[in-house]
Amino acid sequence: MIFAIIIGMSLATMIPRIIPAFIVDKLRFRDWVNRWLNAIPFAALGALVFPGILTVTPDKPHISIIGGLTAVVLAYLGAHVILVVIGAIVTVFILST
Repeated sequence: MIFAIIIGMSLATMIPRIIPAFIVDKLRFRDWVNRWLNAIPFAALGALVFPGILTVTPDKPHISIIGGLTAVVLAYLGAHVILVVIGAIVTVFILST
C-alpha cells in the first residue's frame, strides 16, 4: 500500500512538471513576454538570497552586506559562479574573525 502511495504521489508531482517542457517549445511568445520570463529567475534568486545575506551574522549586519556587495562586484566583473560564492564566503569569514 505504501509503495502505491509513493508511486501515485511521484506521478502527481512529475506530470505537471513534464507537460510544460513539451508545450513550451510549440508556443511563440511576444518579445516583451520573453524578456519578462527571462527576468524571473534573477528576481526569484534575489528574493531568496537577499534575506539570507542579512541574517548571516545577526549581530553584525554590516559584515553580511559587505559580503553581498563583494559577490555583486565579482559577478559584475564576470567571475565564475564558484569564485563569486567563494569570494563572498571568504570576505564574511575574514571580517567576522
